[in-house]
Amino acid sequence: MKRKKLVAILLTAAMTAGMLTGCGSSGGSTGGTSDSKASSESTASSGTADNSSEEEGEDLAFKKFPEVVEVHVGQGVSATDTLPDGLSVDNNQYTDYLLENFNIKVVVDWTAASGNDYTQKVALCIASNTLPDAMTVSREYMLKAAKAGQLYDLTDLFQKVQSDQVKEVMDSTDGQAIAEASVDGRQYAIPAVEVETGSVQVLNVRQDWLDEYGLDAPKTLDDVENIAKVFAEKKPAGEDTIPLAGPDKNTKCYTSFLDTGTTTGGFDAAFTANGAYPGLFLKDDDGNVTYGTDSDATRSTLERLADWYSKGYIDPEMGTRDSTIEQINAGKVGMFFGAWWVSGYGIGDAYRNEPDANWQTYPIYTDDGEWNVRLGSATTGYCVINKNVSEDVAKAVIIMANVLLRDESKFDVSEQPLSFWPVRTLMAPADECEYTYKELIKVLNGEAQPEDYEGVPSAYKLLANDVSVVKDTVPGYEKDKQLSIEDFSTENFGNFQRMYSLLVGDRPYATTEVNNKVRSCIFSQTATMEKKWANLQSMENEMVMKIITGKSDISAYDEFVKNWKAEGGDTILKEVAEY
Repeated sequence: MKRKKLVAILLTAAMTAGMLTGCGSSGGSTGGTSDSKASSESTASSGTADNSSEEEGEDLAFKKFPEVVEVHVGQGVSATDTLPDGLSVDNNQYTDYLLENFNIKVVVDWTAASGNDYTQKVALCIASNTLPDAMTVSREYMLKAAKAGQLYDLTDLFQKVQSDQVKEVMDSTDGQAIAEASVDGRQYAIPAVEVETGSVQVLNVRQDWLDEYGLDAPKTLDDVENIAKVFAEKKPAGEDTIPLAGPDKNTKCYTSFLDTGTTTGGFDAAFTANGAYPGLFLKDDDGNVTYGTDSDATRSTLERLADWYSKGYIDPEMGTRDSTIEQINAGKVGMFFGAWWVSGYGIGDAYRNEPDANWQTYPIYTDDGEWNVRLGSATTGYCVINKNVSEDVAKAVIIMANVLLRDESKFDVSEQPLSFWPVRTLMAPADECEYTYKELIKVLNGEAQPEDYEGVPSAYKLLANDVSVVKDTVPGYEKDKQLSIEDFSTENFGNFQRMYSLLVGDRPYATTEVNNKVRSCIFSQTATMEKKWANLQSMENEMVMKIITGKSDISAYDEFVKNWKAEGGDTILKEVAEY
């Protein structure tokens, strides 16, 4: 996909020395079979051992250690998932596989329930400088540990030990993933990489309703408005018809620079179609950092959404409804904004309740015919390694990441839920969905056969299975014809949901030129944000919801911008500019 212009700079994650330097400290488990090479005098380990040159150029990605290397980890586990009797977090099919094939023995020092309990445990480990050998953390805590000088410098070692598949994943982000795992140009974590399309919103529409009323597929916000008007008048789902869904009580009207993915029912795509990027920090044409909420385009989009709401085009219970998805599944909704996966994975009950519901996805363009998309961070989490471990332990953790990407499909996840996989780092090429879409179409067109993908090492770890089921799942496929619900088989519902998400949900991003990809300048909090952002964000969310639902007029936006600047916003802009 070509980029005609760049509206915002990509995050390079090169932090200023004043914000991210710190004195080193000793502590943490050493583990492994060789002596630690860490130096307590530096802010982080150099990651270089005396024997590193001996294996220069050798393929280390899946090399079995001559002796057992212990890796001590902290592990978040689901409060509801369980393991079969006789198995534990460090005694299961995956840990057995690591020990048998690589001489890596996983020792779980502690567990905590995923969510707040795990986050609190991570925070305590960093505050007390008692990190296990490895654990997975959010960006916030990766940076805290880096600032405290507690993390192993992986810059050189990761390049030596990463597998070809992992390198393929990293390269798919054009350097973004490694940059986001780095501080002052040094890599301090193994990044979890998400598909790029995960943060892109498309418009989902009941195509069968469009066909019933002779309406064309929408392209612009004017088209969305006209369709919503018809749905509001004709009420195809009865008096409870919702022309355009909105966010429920658990979601927001748009995502911010701190959010991953996008919301179902939010209006991100409506803003981008008007050239607005609220919630993101951007650079203007003069190189100055701006806050996307503070723009004429954001203001005018809020006015438009408020007009739609007043006319009954948007769910009258937006912001208070328990679940937007429930209304979609009940067949009450005509349109909603959401991510690529929602049309299949997210609304399965919609097809169970109404098998002919023909949800289709479309990009929404500006009036000038350009498609703008807002992208989130390239990474969704980080595996960090204690600076005091031996090089063998650091290698072992990297090998674990290599193994999961290559061999995860070998394991039975019904026996061992994903929450029980030690320091599991999600890795998917940024273009995984688009690449898979194109390969599926090749198979459907007879240009390739499923057998062509068997046993081929690839970062696209689900591709071989996808191509093996696509013909049975889409028996009604016809070349050059837009797929509809009638072309799919729901006999294997899991395969149906995945194929529908890929071939319908991701069709826009896989087949349509994107004119502007916009990323925030920053994906973490500055010093002032840590103190004031929660309040500023609450102010913003309340202002947006009140304006759209008619509880406040547009003057509330102007008042918010003034208060945002006075209550810390101006300082934050200066701090972001220093990155």
